[in-house]
Amino acid sequence: MEDKISTEKKLDYYMSLPYEITVTPSPEGGYVATIPDLPGCITQGDTRLEVLEMIEDAKLCWLKAALDLGQSIDEPDWDLYNGKLNLRIPKSLHKKLAESAKREGVKLNQLVIYLMASGIGEQEKNF
Repeated sequence: MEDKISTEKKLDYYMSLPYEITVTPSPEGGYVATIPDLPGCITQGDTRLEVLEMIEDAKLCWLKAALDLGQSIDEPDWDLYNGKLNLRIPKSLHKKLAESAKREGVKLNQLVIYLMASGIGEQEKNF
């Protein structure tokens, strides 16, 4: 029982870490998401939003397997970045984002991450 609790605590700890997620278009269509700090942690989805949801499940499975096998797990090297960004936005924009997330059946944070990632992806195409 003690080992199971210890493993669950370790799993919760690793799941809470701000691992970088990379999303790229797949040549076959859709998108591929990976977590570079967790080699082999990869998933595919039809949309960016879907692949961002699916990578969380892939991360969970990857971490469970590594813990079960007693493998070492790299932690993200984010000394300067904690993954949190507090923004003040107009109430009207907050409402539109919340309504859009509800229509899509996703959490507001997931939608905002998707929109930011899309914008950065478009910006990088122009460089």
